[in-house]
Amino acid sequence: MKKVVKFGGSSLASAEQFKKVGNIIRADESRKYVVPSAPGKRFSDDTKVTDMLYACYALAEAGKDFSKDLKAIKARYEEIIKGLGLKLSLDEEFKKVEENFKNKAGNNYAASRGEYLNGIIMANYLGYNFIDSAEVIFFDENGNFDAEKTNKVLSERLSKENRAVIPGFYGSNPDGTVRTFSRGGSDVTGSIVAKAAKVDLYENWTDVSGFLVADPRIIKHPKVIKVITYKELRELAYMGASVLHEDAIFPVRQAGIPINIRNTNAPEDAGTMIVKSTCHTPEYVITGMAGTKGFVAVNIEKDMMNSEIGFGRKVLSVFEQNGVSFEHMPSGIDTMTIFVDQKEFEGKEQQILAGIDREVQPDTIELESDLALIAVVGRGMKATRGTAGRIFSALAHAKVNVKMIDQGSSELNIIIGVSNCDFNAAIKAIYDTFVQD
Repeated sequence: MKKVVKFGGSSLASAEQFKKVGNIIRADESRKYVVPSAPGKRFSDDTKVTDMLYACYALAEAGKDFSKDLKAIKARYEEIIKGLGLKLSLDEEFKKVEENFKNKAGNNYAASRGEYLNGIIMANYLGYNFIDSAEVIFFDENGNFDAEKTNKVLSERLSKENRAVIPGFYGSNPDGTVRTFSRGGSDVTGSIVAKAAKVDLYENWTDVSGFLVADPRIIKHPKVIKVITYKELRELAYMGASVLHEDAIFPVRQAGIPINIRNTNAPEDAGTMIVKSTCHTPEYVITGMAGTKGFVAVNIEKDMMNSEIGFGRKVLSVFEQNGVSFEHMPSGIDTMTIFVDQKEFEGKEQQILAGIDREVQPDTIELESDLALIAVVGRGMKATRGTAGRIFSALAHAKVNVKMIDQGSSELNIIIGVSNCDFNAAIKAIYDTFVQD
């Protein structure tokens, strides 16, 4: 068996955390390839190394003295090296960083050094070979990830390495300059490495014991989801649940490689398995729920709307022309409601309303703002009768007024619209109804 293990910034913030990571890797011979993030926060008021690098480079780009800031970054790494008792010096690496900052190598280069330097320490600590991600992960001329070239080069390189450390978050452009993924991109690197190495499992180690049924800021000590499918995860991630970088799902999903979300600080916890499909019976009818505030509903009414060919297309074309995407579109015989992001809509409100009037001549258009959307997701809902009824009942009992309900044909998720002020109460009511202690 072969595994790729990725560790987040909180897992590598200090020498103490590094030691936990070392113990985890050494405890399982199958953990062959390691993808580290940059050091995160050591305590709540601390600063992530990536943010320190951004700030330091901003000074360099402005032609200001950045030596003090760079020295502080170096001190973070030296603290880890000393705490691990390593005979390792990063002096030469920091000289290169200083020179490249002076030559204005770019924000991408600056941000990538956090993972790059942590990768060198990790490889030294474990006795693994170090592979610079710029040599094996590639972007095209337009800045898009080049999956085909990357998979070919990386597969060939890893076939020669029994054990290796590959830093997360960055790769290279066709001209050899460094380019980063978006924030959280180390998750993506882990997934790319897992696919290229044809591993059996991708372990993503973070500071939580798996994917939670609901937001812990709303529900105290929510249950951990034991098994979740990629489809379910995608639905929850889209609606704001954030444990794994969304783009990290696709490379391993294509290869059918499961992901295991684990907790560095509680390695004995099984965590959450993310799989392509499963016959595993879910513990609860719902797998999880997530939501986002800040939507506006555009309610359009017109007699005989249903018999007017192209009505919906004309309405949506107005939003498209104004660069506003829609989230959901429940409709009736003579009504149509478009849910859109309120911030996006507000600046273009009057142009959109005028455009709808012009295109379809509605009888009325009404706006309802400050709404929230909640996704209740679960493969168990398909085989369970009355799920929507139980949701309605729970919300009615909690005195939450439902503004909208929409269920996809897959029966995998139900979307509920409520007022922003009822958001927390709605989450709690649904959780209490479906997730029993």
